[in-house]
Amino acid sequence: MVLGKVKSLTISFDSLSNSNIPVYSSGDTVSGRISLEVTGQIRVKTLKIHARGHAKVRWSESRNAGSNTAYTQNYTEEVEYFNLKDVLVGHARDDDNSEEGLHTIHSGRHEYAFSFELPQIPLATSFEGRHGSVRYWVKAELHRPWLLPVKLKKEFTVFEHIDINTPSLLSPQAGTKEKTLCCWLCTSGPISLSAKIERKGYTPGESIHIFAEIENCSSRMLVPKATIYQTQAFYAKGKMKEVRQLVANLRGESLSSGKTETWNGKQLKIPPVSPSILDCSIIRVEYSLMVYVDIPGAVDLFLNLPLVIGTIPLHPFGSRTSSVSSQGSMNMNWLGLTLPERLEAPPSYAEVVTEENRQSGLAPVAAFDDFQRALQGPLFAYIQEFRFLPPPLYSEIDPNPDQPTDEIPSCPSR
Repeated sequence: MVLGKVKSLTISFDSLSNSNIPVYSSGDTVSGRISLEVTGQIRVKTLKIHARGHAKVRWSESRNAGSNTAYTQNYTEEVEYFNLKDVLVGHARDDDNSEEGLHTIHSGRHEYAFSFELPQIPLATSFEGRHGSVRYWVKAELHRPWLLPVKLKKEFTVFEHIDINTPSLLSPQAGTKEKTLCCWLCTSGPISLSAKIERKGYTPGESIHIFAEIENCSSRMLVPKATIYQTQAFYAKGKMKEVRQLVANLRGESLSSGKTETWNGKQLKIPPVSPSILDCSIIRVEYSLMVYVDIPGAVDLFLNLPLVIGTIPLHPFGSRTSSVSSQGSMNMNWLGLTLPERLEAPPSYAEVVTEENRQSGLAPVAAFDDFQRALQGPLFAYIQEFRFLPPPLYSEIDPNPDQPTDEIPSCPSR
């Protein structure tokens, strides 16, 4: 848009990555350029830059004060993270129409660099919610005497990084619930639900592997389902406003009476969503995985497993550990969810080490040179090879089954 002789005023950020989207974190330096293009000579009082980061919530509620009166109660709150101002051309004066100290800018395109450092404190991740937001922006203001200022604002993104490679976010999440349906004086058999996921922390684009077992001992047709919910909580004046949104869902097969369904790592992909916001005092964004059984004509049976959506994905080592744990959990006995699993005995020493290897490993080492030579022997070669062998295949058949003393009662409806 042309404003007199000012043809354009633009703001551009120095890209920190291959993408054109400026993304920063606390402590980073935000830098860029303000470009001013004019079609003729102009007299300028100041060219200012204003940078601000803040979280803000706002909502209204209707109140009744009597039979014929009503009013609206507004709830607002704000947290400011930084508020920086600088003058790129000229100097700040109270008299905008003063002819003193004006700067002449000639026709053409001019660029002015700016730079500032984000504070070394936890900054809430940029967010746009129904009743609040977290925003970071830079504003340029061109002031000339006797004319309205030319202003331009441009936002940038801030991520408060959440590393999911922490013990608390790598721990499995699991639960078990049971429900009995009643209809007048008749009592149906129980409906049981057990579910487990490999860890608590994920990043957008990952798939959650769900391990679950649903047993239907009732007389009704059931449908197992799973959903990811985002919960936005806004706080102001001692009140809280909550918004819950469906992020992703999946549906299992219908389950008739007396049947059992098992999910051996059923996948539910996380779409591109905002990371969790856990450190802001007025806005909180949390996620949960709900695994539930849709029961026609009754309250659903459900399990809520908390999730944290982070920004730093799983490291390769963590991924391998998670994969190994998932292989074991695929075959876990849900009836003994809280009991330790019976582990298969390791192979005997004679099965993995030959007599020749054993003798070479027992050879006396008298000096450091001999020790180095011993490390080049067959035992060392065996160790090196064993380090890269895959784990033994899991078998669902117990080679030494226990003799059952009592039979487990079957589902009443079977």
